[in-house]
Amino acid sequence: MYLKNDHITLRALEPEDLEHFYRWENDSSLWSVSSAVEPYSRYVIKQYLAEADKTIYEKNQLRFIIERNVDKAVLGAVDLFDFDSHHLRAAVGVLVDKNFQNQGVGTESVALLITYAFEFLNLKQLYANVPITNTVSKALFSKLQFSHTGTLKKWLRQGRDFVDVEILQLLQ
Repeated sequence: MYLKNDHITLRALEPEDLEHFYRWENDSSLWSVSSAVEPYSRYVIKQYLAEADKTIYEKNQLRFIIERNVDKAVLGAVDLFDFDSHHLRAAVGVLVDKNFQNQGVGTESVALLITYAFEFLNLKQLYANVPITNTVSKALFSKLQFSHTGTLKKWLRQGRDFVDVEILQLLQ
């Protein structure tokens, strides 16, 4: 199975995920990496979840909930976005809930996503844009064999400063 291992399952979004997304999307400490500039209402998130039935080919994005197998706890979310069906590539994003960080959840989730993307969707490359200040994400992608292939200078604003972003790629 592509989206499951002994510890976690990557599952489709459900209406019951509303409160998780509401909390994550409104955590202003995450806005600098998501390009968000304002909070999201429950109504807007409910509409987003209602559109979750569309395929990656329709919306160029596919998001999964990371769920722990033993007790169905929601650990975070992982997604493919900026999907390009012509060039067979997509960007990778991962968010691990603060309560479950530093437990290998991110690495396991992205590893499952890589297998799904390459073996099922037949993509040829995945990439991630990671702020140089995000050492945890850089280590995660490095562990999964992503290579640093470029740097976007002063790409993201963090407060009054701008930080570089590393382009990390994994080719099949």
